[in-house]
Amino acid sequence: MSLSRRGLLAAGGAVGALAATGPTASAAPIAAPIAGPTAAHSGRRRVRTGFDRLAADGYASLSGQRVGVVTNPTGITQDVRHIVDVMHADDRVDLIAVFGPEHGFRGTAQAGGSEGRYDDPATGLPVYDTFGKSGQPLADIFTASGVETVVFDIQDAGARFYTYIWTLYDCMQAAALVGKRFVVLDRPNPVTGRAALGPVLDKAFATFVGREPISQAHGMTVAELAGLFNGEFLTEPVELETVRMSGWRRSDFFDETGLPWVPPSPNMPTPDTALVYSGSCLFEGTNLSEGRGTTRPFELLGAEGIDRRWAEAANALELPGVRFREAYFAPTFSKFQGKTVGGVQLHIHDRESYDPVRTGIGLLVTAKRAWNAFAWRPDNWIDKLTGSAKVRTMIDSRAGTDEVVGAWQGELAAFRSVRKRYLRY
Repeated sequence: MSLSRRGLLAAGGAVGALAATGPTASAAPIAAPIAGPTAAHSGRRRVRTGFDRLAADGYASLSGQRVGVVTNPTGITQDVRHIVDVMHADDRVDLIAVFGPEHGFRGTAQAGGSEGRYDDPATGLPVYDTFGKSGQPLADIFTASGVETVVFDIQDAGARFYTYIWTLYDCMQAAALVGKRFVVLDRPNPVTGRAALGPVLDKAFATFVGREPISQAHGMTVAELAGLFNGEFLTEPVELETVRMSGWRRSDFFDETGLPWVPPSPNMPTPDTALVYSGSCLFEGTNLSEGRGTTRPFELLGAEGIDRRWAEAANALELPGVRFREAYFAPTFSKFQGKTVGGVQLHIHDRESYDPVRTGIGLLVTAKRAWNAFAWRPDNWIDKLTGSAKVRTMIDSRAGTDEVVGAWQGELAAFRSVRKRYLRY
């Protein structure tokens, strides 16, 4: 499987670079927070985001440009003001449009939804809907808005199937089609940037939860991903500038950054959710609840008829850094709405050793063996999430956790060799 349209996996292949680099509710049980140091006790100085540095530089890179911003509720300053409000009030920025992704600019829509086209009541700015749009239709929106420079500032969750990184990709591609500049303001990967984990997407399975062949947990920041997209995957690279953070290290979990957390989407309430998401989101591809409609989405998993045998089987795997508690909960929406279901709750006791993707596979393997009614979604959504049919077919063939995880090590090693050339921290 090719990782790049430009053959960068071939020996001696050239690697593209950035075009420019910017300045250096429910009856669910409530668990204790995932173990780890808090920012207040870590002794780390505060991380300055890309927007912080852009503003400190007087918005020099946006001078003389008509600007539009792709953002959502996570686009905030250290004092939790939204960057759109801040920029709109600053005469040094000619901000003329906002572009909303999945869930919308103000974040009111659930998964698979958006807020549509409207004028923002707070600023009067036109808000355009990007969700579900790509290519020329999205490029036409940029043209109609009158912007010359598109700015991207959204907090990611670190998983390939979290759609904001593909909003980034689609917007970069569309901006290139109509000759717009593109500026990415960087924010931390909330689950660290230490490693890429999991299977790599097969292009035959490309969707909005995975456009290009990257690993399931990519271990990159959005600015690093922008460089990767521009250098590896976009047929027509965009005029790209990235504004880096300062004070961030690849080993940082989000609570070590000193930054305020805003849920990037309705079912990503805390950094704890992000820590498990790249593995437990795989349960979206099954008939089990992935915990939507509870106070601990993606940490609570279950279905009607599951008992303690699942937790016992999962704990018997001795997966690093995590234990599983027999749990019962009643989702207020989504799968099993209003019904009491049984399952497990993930409790991470050592986040340094915890591997979310291996854990997700182990839970799938044990769920299928512990619950006779286990089934994949009829549309084989699991294939879109994992990036190929291999995980599904191997589990159906009764492969164990180690066997499934071992099957993607070659493609993962190849992706890691490309990824490292785009790391900026």
